[in-house]
Amino acid sequence: MYDISYFKANDHQEVIDFMQANPFVTICGVDANGLPIAAQVPVLIKEVNSQIVISGHFMRKQDHTNAFEINKNVLVIFSAPSAFVSASWYIEKEGASTWNYQTVHAVGKLEMKDEAHLYTLLDQLTQHFEKDPNAPTQVKNLSPEYMQQNMKAIVSFEIEVKELKNVFKLSQNRDDASFANIKTELEKGSPACKHMAAAMKR
Repeated sequence: MYDISYFKANDHQEVIDFMQANPFVTICGVDANGLPIAAQVPVLIKEVNSQIVISGHFMRKQDHTNAFEINKNVLVIFSAPSAFVSASWYIEKEGASTWNYQTVHAVGKLEMKDEAHLYTLLDQLTQHFEKDPNAPTQVKNLSPEYMQQNMKAIVSFEIEVKELKNVFKLSQNRDDASFANIKTELEKGSPACKHMAAAMKR
């Protein structure tokens, strides 16, 4: 990971808030042959007594699921929209263009869980992402037969985070005038650029 002190979040809660706001993650590991594998899934994040736990589920009998059962060491990547920053926006014109972005890397061990955990997780996931508590898609409103049939195809997991790293690269290394100009130019751009300008403003 890009390790520059001034491109880091100011406090731990800022990192947790970023993770909570960007819950569709990439989970990376290696298979039995030492080859890289990855999966993209939505997750829930909780912190209890300073221990961060990431939970989600996979489809069974997939390459990544099989790999995580063999090698439990994983890297979870949280990311958000990013934006190109042109050097022409700097006050001092001689410089390199760059890219602003935010990412969090969580390293830990992944443990597959049992059916009771899976049911609870599905209930929590649905409650979290379905904003209507009475939606027909809430687990409580689905038939036991439907739940049992579909739960056969998936397995839940938990990851206890052992190390947390972040890069919040938001032009902190630029002078005030250049910083303001970069933010102004990004505000004129795509939704991703506007997202990055808002992050810089915060």
